[in-house]
Amino acid sequence: MGTTTPPRTLAEALRARGDESLAGLLRARPDLLNPVPNDITQLATRAGTRASVVRALEHLDRFALQTAEALAVAPDPAPYDTLLSLLTGDGLDDGDHRDDAGAAITAALPGALSTLREQALVWGEDDRLRLVRTARELLAPSPQHPSPTGLGPTVAEATAGMSPGRLQEILAATGLPATHDPVSAVAALAALFTDRTRMAELLDTAPVEALSVLDRLVWGPPYGEVTPNPTPPVKWLRDRGLLLPVSTRTVVLPREAALHLRAGRAHRVPEPVPPVVGAAAERDPQAVDRAAAGQAFTALSTVEELLKLWNGGGPAILRAGGLSVRELKRAASSLDVTEPIAAFWIELAYGAGLLATDGEPDERYAPTPASDEWLDLSAEDRWTHLATAWLAATRTPGLVGGQDAKGRALSALGPELDRSAAPDVRRRILALFAELPPGTAPDAETLLRRLRWERPLRGGAAPQAATGPGEGADLRSRLALWTLNEAELLGITGRGALSSQARALLDEGPDAAAALLAPLVPEPLDHVLLQADLTAVAPGPLERPLAETLSVLADVESKGGATVFRFTPGSVRRALDAGQAAADLHAFLAAHSRTPVPQPLSYLIDDVARRHGHLRIGSASAYVRCDDEAVLNEILADRRSTGLRLRRLAPTVLASQADPGSLLEALRDMGYAPAAESAEGDVLITRAGARRTPPRTPPAPVPEGPPVPDSTLLGAAVRAIRAGDTAATVIRKETSEGAAGTEGPTPAGSLPRTTPAETLATVQAAAMTGSAVWIGYVNADGAASQRVIAPVRVEGGFVTAYDHTADEVRTYPLHRITGVAELAEDGKP
Repeated sequence: MGTTTPPRTLAEALRARGDESLAGLLRARPDLLNPVPNDITQLATRAGTRASVVRALEHLDRFALQTAEALAVAPDPAPYDTLLSLLTGDGLDDGDHRDDAGAAITAALPGALSTLREQALVWGEDDRLRLVRTARELLAPSPQHPSPTGLGPTVAEATAGMSPGRLQEILAATGLPATHDPVSAVAALAALFTDRTRMAELLDTAPVEALSVLDRLVWGPPYGEVTPNPTPPVKWLRDRGLLLPVSTRTVVLPREAALHLRAGRAHRVPEPVPPVVGAAAERDPQAVDRAAAGQAFTALSTVEELLKLWNGGGPAILRAGGLSVRELKRAASSLDVTEPIAAFWIELAYGAGLLATDGEPDERYAPTPASDEWLDLSAEDRWTHLATAWLAATRTPGLVGGQDAKGRALSALGPELDRSAAPDVRRRILALFAELPPGTAPDAETLLRRLRWERPLRGGAAPQAATGPGEGADLRSRLALWTLNEAELLGITGRGALSSQARALLDEGPDAAAALLAPLVPEPLDHVLLQADLTAVAPGPLERPLAETLSVLADVESKGGATVFRFTPGSVRRALDAGQAAADLHAFLAAHSRTPVPQPLSYLIDDVARRHGHLRIGSASAYVRCDDEAVLNEILADRRSTGLRLRRLAPTVLASQADPGSLLEALRDMGYAPAAESAEGDVLITRAGARRTPPRTPPAPVPEGPPVPDSTLLGAAVRAIRAGDTAATVIRKETSEGAAGTEGPTPAGSLPRTTPAETLATVQAAAMTGSAVWIGYVNADGAASQRVIAPVRVEGGFVTAYDHTADEVRTYPLHRITGVAELAEDGKP
């Protein structure tokens, strides 16, 4: 520890640490830096608060936590050997203990203690190990908070308040001599229970039924219910103090007796070694990469389809935020996936900054301008963009469909889906994947067991029995299972194993991952195969301009290895509405088809084009005009037009009470091909996908606690804490009259008091000799503080000095310095 005497407090232990060790503590527990502590004492106080200790305990692995739990039931302070015996047992094999487990515990205990020391949960030398008081209170057994060890209170705790006469009766029943006071009686009983030989002799006289009662309590819970007239075995145990009363109907097995029955072990199954992640299957790494690349391409196609689906303006936002169940079902039907998977794709596009709200009064979701830039990227770069966004996202689509703490349904894109632990779980899962040989698919059950070992308090799972992959009720286990499914959907994994491109993404970054993925992604095609049944077959992915034009001109009929498009009158009319002419469509098909354009398709285009725009609809409320009076007569005579409330204004004009959009759709349903026109009489060209949100930034991940500081901030924080500690603990010379010539620390919190002349003379002398002094200073707000400064220049009523407390050069007005005192020779900073 670097000191000649053992530290008496946590502050002394922290003060004896080196700067690297102190920086390691602040890195492991960044909450201690908010704000930077003034000195070591404040740092120690902050490290001992309940909230900070709970956060530190949540980051312990199972064995480190078991070590802390063992220290919580050990004497305070506890020697290293006592702690080791609590974890390994006292060497007497009771049938449950194995030598190899003891060797593993012996080998792992120094590392666990080192972790606890780094987290400032344990301090002291190996002969005097101390657990931070708050941690002891959290982990020690109590009726309100049972310990995972299953142990109960000590004899002294359980007998508190027991009458002296009852204590003497217990001593007599166990064959111990009477004592003169309750304290010695309790000590004698505890000594009996901790003496292996005498305790064994006592239990040899116990009835078999009494031993059965102890067997049920020994590993916890240690409490049992008794009747007013207990059975003889229970009465035998109670008379000898092996069961001590907690209330009129409850008894408890004291800790010392339980440890004897456990052969000295605090835990039934210590876990010093992390569980091994097993392999579910061994696959060809190249097959894994190809499968992952294929799924990555499917992921890109699905996200593109979603953007296209909401291209002209997506669904409206619920009042409480998020997407309605009906809209989620509609998106799932359009993407041909289940609703949970649709929620994943929607949340992924939202987290990647491709979807956002448009900010209009009738607020809706729509693609962002960044989605157009994303679509212009190569396939491999688009995938790395999605994968990187997924790794960092705290939004958890697996929660969609569940309920929050108030019983309200959680909706996709809703405000309650952030879980700060999600990125850590995803990266840890993939890191465990990466530890396996390439092509190895891990077993999900062993993967969950490993996660629970690494963060037992976080997961909240039972410490001994690991549940199956479908039974994980805690959030961390559910996040792990969702990660496995989402990684497969996104192409991070293929056939259950981590792909090479995903390994490169984790280790080297997006550029390396894109380079590995590029050869595995099919090149986009510039052609289709037209067929006589009014369909076109795309034998692979299409170039973006071709795909966009074809999606307007035809409807997608089926997807798979090849996409089938079908031409219909409605789809051709849609292309004409977008501003294309019949000649343009003929030229487009001829240029991009590897087969001749079928005659039926040419006839279909010409027929729709001939009728397109024959009718004109405008806003009067709405009107229909046509040069052919017979067509208008036909419309008026059709009973399906009754609801439109049409009337003739002129031989070639009809007026309607319906709005232009409704009138347009109604006439199309009647088999006509009307065209909308503007107020100037020009044909309106409607282009799909013109709606975009204003520029939006992707949603920021919700951090899990304060961010981990970088090395620069850590170094500055350590220097500031050291300087503040120097200012708080430095030995100063007394300045008051009557104490001149004496040395010793000034009372805590008091400021030095000197006259202005004495202050000026002292700081001038310090500036000439380059020495440090201690000052009292009151700032403009009236806040008083103590500082250790090294004056550099004194002029114009100001002193410029290096402030050891703030670790920087500052200027102080002399009139705000209450007084100055020299430092003792052994107290110089």
